[in-house]
Amino acid sequence: MLTALAGESVPQAQVNGLVEEVLPQGCWSDDDYLWLTDHTRRLVEFTDGYLEILPMPSRGHQRILAYLYSLFYAFVAPSGGEVLFAPLRLRIRPGKFREPDLLLVRDARDARSGERFWTGADVVVEVVSPDNPQRDLVLKRDDYAEAAIPEYWIVDPATETLTVLKLEDSGYVEHGVYERGARTGSSALPGFEVDVGDVFDAAGSE
Repeated sequence: MLTALAGESVPQAQVNGLVEEVLPQGCWSDDDYLWLTDHTRRLVEFTDGYLEILPMPSRGHQRILAYLYSLFYAFVAPSGGEVLFAPLRLRIRPGKFREPDLLLVRDARDARSGERFWTGADVVVEVVSPDNPQRDLVLKRDDYAEAAIPEYWIVDPATETLTVLKLEDSGYVEHGVYERGARTGSSALPGFEVDVGDVFDAAGSE
């Protein structure tokens, strides 16, 4: 059963059914979730006993992430920072885990960047998934604010916009919403800029 869950060709409805057979939704613990994600290639997120199996990213999605990863890495690595990418578990709090597309810390020795899962980051990045845009645009905005992550980047291929959110008190405010022809800014990484057009050109043609 777990082998089937780990496969890439199983339809989403069947995956959900397999999850229920392993353990009913609502009954999963943090340890159960960690065990499951130790044994599957799928992206799985977790909230208070419930699993959400995420869709496999497209090639364009991955190309955008590869391009952004190279830029973030070139900026933070020389000063000792670290950039990693999904699949990687980020614990928002006990009972809630997310798998950001990219996440980074300015210091690789940061205690939040654990071996099995991270408990925080300086910046997280999500490329909006077409199956459920609200997940990245709204729900994860609340999640990453709950985790007190200073900056959240939302990359939306549908509108070709890149939104940089910075944490103020317990919620995010817009540092900027950038379109083609603009370069982004960053409050968490002063001096770091990205050409928006180059980000979306990196996706190529699907």
